[in-house]
Amino acid sequence: MDFKDVILKRESVRNFDPTKPIPREILDRIMEAGRIAPSASNYQPWEFWLVSSREMLEKIHPCYSRQWLHDAPHILIVTGDLEQGWEREDGFNSLQTDLAIAMHQMILAATNEGVGSCWVTNFKISTLRNALGLKDSMQVYGISPLGYPREGFISRTAIMRKPLHEVVIYK
Repeated sequence: MDFKDVILKRESVRNFDPTKPIPREILDRIMEAGRIAPSASNYQPWEFWLVSSREMLEKIHPCYSRQWLHDAPHILIVTGDLEQGWEREDGFNSLQTDLAIAMHQMILAATNEGVGSCWVTNFKISTLRNALGLKDSMQVYGISPLGYPREGFISRTAIMRKPLHEVVIYK
């Protein structure tokens, strides 16, 4: 798919078919997009969790109550170690920037593969931390269900965005 087509087709899917798991080779290509993402000073301070087992899904489902998340056959969890993020001289830590880039690349890769996703940051952090057994320095940045949209899913790619002249300042 052409890159412009990918970014135009990317949308937040909230209607997954729980009976259609994604083949491993497709999941690997999605995860690879995160692995090769740029990071400040190439520190790569991340871990990407791909939860597919029924046992682990049941442990993390309570982090978010919406059924559409529970219907997805896979959930991507993007985490990073604050101690491993690059720090600028003023104390700015690049961890969240690095994780955002990696997560976005994985979401675009999913779109390219015909896989639905939805960037979620409104979750119970303690539920995820406990389920994953994360050490204190690890941050949970975001999660995304991964799955094929249900039959009859209506694409909303035509949702209006602000026009270019409202968001770009040329000087």
